[in-house]
Amino acid sequence: MASLTDFRRLADEVRNWGRWGAADELGTLNFITPDKVTQAAGLVRHGRVFPLGVDFGSSGPQGAFKFRQNPVHVMTVDGGDAATLAEYGPKWLRNSVGHELSGFFADNPFRFNDDMIIMPLQAATQWDALSHVYYEDKLYNGFPADSVTSLGAYHLGIEKVDSKGITSRGVLLDLVRHRGADTFLEAGNPITPDELDEVIKRQGVEVGRGDVLLIHTGWWARFEEAGDGSEPYSGLDWTCAKWLHEREIAAVAADNLMVEDPASGVEGTFLPMHMLCLRDMGLMLGEYWNLTALAADCAADHVYEFQLVAPPLSVVGAVGSPLNPIAIK
Repeated sequence: MASLTDFRRLADEVRNWGRWGAADELGTLNFITPDKVTQAAGLVRHGRVFPLGVDFGSSGPQGAFKFRQNPVHVMTVDGGDAATLAEYGPKWLRNSVGHELSGFFADNPFRFNDDMIIMPLQAATQWDALSHVYYEDKLYNGFPADSVTSLGAYHLGIEKVDSKGITSRGVLLDLVRHRGADTFLEAGNPITPDELDEVIKRQGVEVGRGDVLLIHTGWWARFEEAGDGSEPYSGLDWTCAKWLHEREIAAVAADNLMVEDPASGVEGTFLPMHMLCLRDMGLMLGEYWNLTALAADCAADHVYEFQLVAPPLSVVGAVGSPLNPIAIK
């Protein structure tokens, strides 16, 4: 178990504050240059498309956690409303909305359905914005933590990454096949920097500046199998932050809850890699990505690089965003 002194020493090593100027709100996404986007586009050779987003629904894994709920999908207009409004609307509806709707349905064949969704922005496949995690009253690049208020994040909101769109070269590292695991990486054996190097060598793939790294742990396949959203797993050890920093990775995503290992590894802290990546490095984390089909295809053709298109929703002031990322080979 490392100490807080060890943690602070590593934080000093990986901190990118001021690297792209005092006003920077993009962090390591700055590594994604036009040349990198062009390189990523050149990786498309067969037109195979892999959606990496999971379903946003009532049976999702967030049901296991009280502070985040699964999405609630509500119909606001449907076929039952159409029949009711067309026949009875003008007679019994007295509010302006009812009269307006009944006007759409009366004396013509036009009908429509409408709906809405209520959910945490990090309810399923998601990006963590750089404003999501902080410590000692500072966000990435030294912005004050109290700049995130009940009105949203003034600095480092998810909408600030709009200019990048998060389109780059994606690289999948398949820890499940590397370990020979049956389905997923069971708890108690964190992924270390040395193991990441082993996987890269075994797969014959390069990882470098501006890449978006996808870590296949098999947790999502296990969730689809067992339905337990709270099942523990192994993720990236907190020391992988230095490994990511040295390779100038643009962002990291995984098919589990937190990317990093649930066991802290640092005395007196929770999620130390979140703190190092989001707050110190300015490196965004993606969670609950479905990498199962992509991993199988990469194993079949031995090609672990692809174009990745993964823009978040531009929700002003949000500290995270849902998305449906796409890998194209």
